[in-house]
Amino acid sequence: MVLVLSAEEVERSLDLAELVDVVDDALIKQAAGEVERPHRPHFPVGAGLDGEGPSGTGIAMPAYVHGADNYATKLVGVHEGNAERGLPTINAQIALTDARTGLPKAFMAGTTITNARTGCIGAVSVRELGPDTDDEGLSLGVIGAGAQARWQTRAIATVATLSDVRIHSPSDSRVACAADLDSDGIPARAVDTPGEAVEGADVVVTATTATEPVFPPDALDAGALVVAIGAFTEEMQEVDPLVLERAERVFADVPEEVAGTGDLLASDLRADDLVELGVPLTDGYVRESPEGVLVVVSVGSATLDAAAGETVYREARDAGDGTEVSL
Repeated sequence: MVLVLSAEEVERSLDLAELVDVVDDALIKQAAGEVERPHRPHFPVGAGLDGEGPSGTGIAMPAYVHGADNYATKLVGVHEGNAERGLPTINAQIALTDARTGLPKAFMAGTTITNARTGCIGAVSVRELGPDTDDEGLSLGVIGAGAQARWQTRAIATVATLSDVRIHSPSDSRVACAADLDSDGIPARAVDTPGEAVEGADVVVTATTATEPVFPPDALDAGALVVAIGAFTEEMQEVDPLVLERAERVFADVPEEVAGTGDLLASDLRADDLVELGVPLTDGYVRESPEGVLVVVSVGSATLDAAAGETVYREARDAGDGTEVSL
């Protein structure tokens, strides 16, 4: 029997604060070589449907964390035109398969899991690498106002006290995003320019589908932490190369894949110049200077889907949630 979990059932089984620790542990295991994570293909889809060009990107993401009962395969669609359709830009499904027998174990809506585990990358980064604010609370600047802007902010709020959150997006979506976060008790407000979001921020999160830098590099304060999670192809770019060149250290969830994104290709940095994010999560990190800028660049890892999917499946199973079907 296969347990099928709808989006609503996944949400009932997902605890964001708990998932931060799950993601932290998964990144540590990935850095230690205790996962199987084949290269993920991503390919254009939809050519010939509404024209010659593609309508989106398909991605297949398999992974297994050593010692887990199940391995995961996530299928993802990224369709920027969905915003005009009133649909999510990113949609995903996760299949869990028994690691001992190869029998199917669960099939679940994966969009919320994807959003939550990606948000947790910002949270673990802030918890380990964020500047010391001496209990004054953290000032957060967010570029982007979609689902991931919300998840990043909510996840970071589980590990830090947020004193001020400034949301910028070129569209009016920034107002709705700030209102949603404010309704969660997070002090968020919309601002009109990227500079207003970034200036004076202890942490800057970029969560966009941009193809060029989304904030002026001179707006970034000394000592800030930048978490860039939007760019995952060579055409996509969020961070000005001057920010990367200025950084005391640049961390990456998957260095060899981050090196192939537009953010890194626009700079002089290569995969060998990046530190895998699981390393400071394992050993800690001491800043060379309180003035130093740190940058985390993420493309996402199927390791996190496997770990998060396993956690959600276990919670749902124990709660008697979901629907069992025979394939």
